[in-house]
Amino acid sequence: MVNWKRPLAATATAAIMALSGLALPPVANAAETIKVGVLHSLSGTMAISETTLKDVMLMLIEEQNKAGGLLGKKLEPVVVDPASNWPLFAEKARELISKEKVDVTFGCWTSVSRKSVLPVFEELNGLLFYPVQYEGEESSRNVFYTGAAPNQQAIPAVEYLMSEDGGAAKRWVLLGTDYVYPRTTNKILRAFLTSKGVAESDIMEEYTPFGHSDWQTIVASVKRFAAEGKKTAVVSTINGDANVPFYKELANQGIKAEDIPVVAFSVGEEELAGIDTAPLVGHLAAWNYFMSVETPENEGFIEKWQAFIKSDKRVTNDPMEAHVIGFKMWVQAVQQAGTTDIDAVRQAMYGQEVKNLTGGVAVMNTNHHLSKPVLIGEIQDDGQIETVWQTDGLVVGDAWSDFIPESAKLTANWTYPWVCGNCTKPKYLPIN
Repeated sequence: MVNWKRPLAATATAAIMALSGLALPPVANAAETIKVGVLHSLSGTMAISETTLKDVMLMLIEEQNKAGGLLGKKLEPVVVDPASNWPLFAEKARELISKEKVDVTFGCWTSVSRKSVLPVFEELNGLLFYPVQYEGEESSRNVFYTGAAPNQQAIPAVEYLMSEDGGAAKRWVLLGTDYVYPRTTNKILRAFLTSKGVAESDIMEEYTPFGHSDWQTIVASVKRFAAEGKKTAVVSTINGDANVPFYKELANQGIKAEDIPVVAFSVGEEELAGIDTAPLVGHLAAWNYFMSVETPENEGFIEKWQAFIKSDKRVTNDPMEAHVIGFKMWVQAVQQAGTTDIDAVRQAMYGQEVKNLTGGVAVMNTNHHLSKPVLIGEIQDDGQIETVWQTDGLVVGDAWSDFIPESAKLTANWTYPWVCGNCTKPKYLPIN
């Protein structure tokens, strides 16, 4: 019996490409440099999170050039600013692929920005590495998802809060920014909670616009909801600079972690750097990486990052690590393929392994999602996040949630004979 997720053997690549009607890759790229697109908001509401991702990409490109470049050529970053404007993301993506002729793009944060650029990458056969946790329910031939899927962040976080170690929460407040990631994630979480016997009356769900700043009424509603006698936890999918006034209002109304713990999926060290975190000690974040992790790999990365950015105050965070993993995998795939041709690089990506910064190894699967560890941490008074729980090993990212009936029957596998992002799961594995 064959493992249907096994990568294609390198010797079969040419045959599969021929059967698929794909042109064989050229021997070499004729351009003088290899262009790397960087598609992150440097202004607007998401700049608080995305500017750092632009900076880490510039660091990785500089580091690769110092090591001799790639295929004997220098890497050339092409940076654009979509300015937290979702239609502009699509325009900038088209500009990168059609005008600038980039060989790969690293970018986006919000799912609405990713959804905006997705048709462009698919139409023009571009390649996007997306570094942020997201809602799943997607697997595109033209995107590699290096952030967490819900089963690598949202589900483990809620399971932890339901456990005795996590406080044994019985009531749930789902707070999010009003767009696709929070709404879809909370659809999955609501289905998960009800499968665990949580009543609909014990789930409160609320959404606010990007950049929302007046949290007084909502936080007061959370306090009233929690005052009905059952242990209550808040699950936050609030994105961007709205997190700053949200956490300030929690402190203003005296909400402490031991009373109503908040677990955040979009708040890391970078966002906490702009907040007085002393009143937030004990609130939680769920990611696949924290700056506080003590490994030689992480210590080396932090040292290089702070030297590059010329500040020993600058923090690191999970999406930065996702870019590190994605970039290194792309470099390895290009070296293996001997070309930057998109179709050849995509085939070479399957099974790529890269050391992550937490001491393990990240693996790229044929559904275009990574296998990674899951970490849950508590906010400290210095703005760092200390791990309080983590998985024993790697968790395979699941493109389609098992808790949504229409998705549970689907799988993604971009190798022959599936070559599909939303295939119906086979009842039996194929036989040799």
